[in-house]
Amino acid sequence: MPASPWTIIAVYFIIALVVACVIAIVPGIFTRKRPTVEKLEAYECGVPPTSALLGRFPVRFFLVAMLFVVFDVEAASFFPWAVQLKALGWFGFMEMLTFIVVLGIGYAYVWKKGGFSWR
Repeated sequence: MPASPWTIIAVYFIIALVVACVIAIVPGIFTRKRPTVEKLEAYECGVPPTSALLGRFPVRFFLVAMLFVVFDVEAASFFPWAVQLKALGWFGFMEMLTFIVVLGIGYAYVWKKGGFSWR
């Protein structure tokens, strides 16, 4: 009796999970723990730190970064669509038009809420 496609997927998932756990856990078990002052310092690309940290980054910084990633990834979907436009026909055109409208609504919402202003 042939194996079900779901069985193959389950085996692959289990193997991936085991490998990920082994990669994450085994180095912590077998390494020596000898912290030094240099190892405990923040990494500054080889340049000695000039001052202490000025505090935490404001949440606004992370909000702008996440918005950039979201809109950048969505904008990256335009290239494959443009390459396959003839093959997709009107259905593909209308689907991308719907995508652009939803993206525009999200962009307008974030703009109205002040998500793009740095302050």
